Amino acid sequence: MKLNLKRPIIFFDLETTGVDTARDRIVEISMIKVMPDGEEITRTRRLNPGMHIPAEATAVHGITDDDVRDCPTFAQVAKSLEQFIRGCDFGGFNSNRFDLPVLVEEFLRAGVDVDLKRRKFVDVQNIFHKKEQRTLVAAYKFYCDRDLDEAHSAEADTRATYEVLKAQLDRYDDLENDVDKLAEFSSRGETADYAGRILYNEKGEEVFGFGKYKGRSVSEIFRIEPSYYAWMMNGDFPLYTKKVITEIRMREKMQNK
Repeated sequence: MKLNLKRPIIFFDLETTGVDTARDRIVEISMIKVMPDGEEITRTRRLNPGMHIPAEATAVHGITDDDVRDCPTFAQVAKSLEQFIRGCDFGGFNSNRFDLPVLVEEFLRAGVDVDLKRRKFVDVQNIFHKKEQRTLVAAYKFYCDRDLDEAHSAEADTRATYEVLKAQLDRYDDLENDVDKLAEFSSRGETADYAGRILYNEKGEEVFGFGKYKGRSVSEIFRIEPSYYAWMMNGDFPLYTKKVITEIRMREKMQNK
């Protein structure tokens, strides 16, 4: 089934140095930009992460330090990449929990502030888990009846994700062919910071999603315990999480003037 699009959507997949969204770096990125008329534009490239690629990561995606030694860094391609994704929605497999937070962190390190607040995010893994409870390789076999060759190649995984979503739309009559609806269905709850450290409650207020203040209002805690903000800013939290809590703190200061 052809996707019913109001604006372009980017299907993407990352291969990285590890699974820590705050610390690890991208070594390969692949994107398929699907236009409302069905045109597809594919961009795939390897990147020098500026750090050693651990053997455990290489065992997954097969990319070594030597493979990316002469490749550009993310900072060198950040501006052109931002132009490529500008105004697009996003689709991926486990992208809401991993790929998207990692991508945002890389943009922030490069000094490119990407505003994704008005974009929609379709996580095909969440749709699959809600419907069938499987992995990407199994999803590709289940929905498309094909084996996923070169799994953990960024481009192969990206294209498989795109094809799985189209097959899901063909299979499930109650799955609406609309990116807004797909994003809503595939979300695991509203988050303010992508990494899930700051959530929204039923009133639309930012609350902590972790730690001793889990479920408590961020602005309230910063008022009664200002040192908690300092602890987070000095801690090992994603840059985007720090950006979000700073915006909350500044907003409260302006309201209390």
